[in-house]
Amino acid sequence: MATAHRGTTSTEGIPSARGKRFALVVSEWNPHITGALAEGARSTLGRLGVNATDIQHFSVPGSFELIHGCKVVASSLDFDAVIAIGSVIRGETAHFDFVCHGVTHGIAELNAHGSIPVIFCVLTDDHEQQSLDRCGGKHGNKGDEAAIAAVKMAQF
Repeated sequence: MATAHRGTTSTEGIPSARGKRFALVVSEWNPHITGALAEGARSTLGRLGVNATDIQHFSVPGSFELIHGCKVVASSLDFDAVIAIGSVIRGETAHFDFVCHGVTHGIAELNAHGSIPVIFCVLTDDHEQQSLDRCGGKHGNKGDEAAIAAVKMAQF
């Protein structure tokens, strides 16, 4: 979804998700960012008619672990879509590149071979301010956008 949105993403024209179940698999690393993304996703799912009890939260230690967490949750077949929520901020080493590439490839593989959509909501920013701008700041909340994508894919 475009980054031109400011504030809360509009759900106008998005079909109701009433009766659907969603899993949020959330990295514990950078919790002030991933928590805000998860809250954005949860709020948007609620606005789209999802009952709070039909949104389950699962924590994993870091963004790289999102791959396994999402695989386990998706394989349960208890959900209509899974949202992978993480935040990787560039540091002084190549670790950023390896984690970003690995988690992107891993989530893509889950989508290519799984039966439940796994939505990529992993911020890969150069510095913390960019992440803050995307988890409720001047660029909106990418958790909102991920929730809309999850609803659309659950109904695909």
